[in-house]
Amino acid sequence: QVQLVEFGGGLVQAGGSLRLSCAAPVSISSINAMGWYRQAPGKQRELVARITRGGSRNYADSVKGRFTIAGDNAKNTVYLQMNSLKPEDTAVYYCNAEVGVERPYWGQGTQVTVSS
Repeated sequence: QVQLVEFGGGLVQAGGSLRLSCAAPVSISSINAMGWYRQAPGKQRELVARITRGGSRNYADSVKGRFTIAGDNAKNTVYLQMNSLKPEDTAVYYCNAEVGVERPYWGQGTQVTVSS
């Protein structure tokens, strides 16, 4: 099973910033969208941000104005710039890639911890 490769995450102070990166193998074709989900212990996994191949972006209400998602279609790469981080952003962040006829691909997860 091929996995997406995530970079970033870590421990930051409230108000700080982190940048997450996610790369899909170039052998994966027909990626329609990539995005980021997060999950805290005891909580359901939720969509944080998503970008389509055409550049349409969606954000969870809780991160609008603070997070920015961007992608590089040629490199099958997506980025998540997280600014003004809050303790409530603490979670494991998972990269996701949607493809046309295959099951979605997921990254390994990266821990983001925001301290008060």
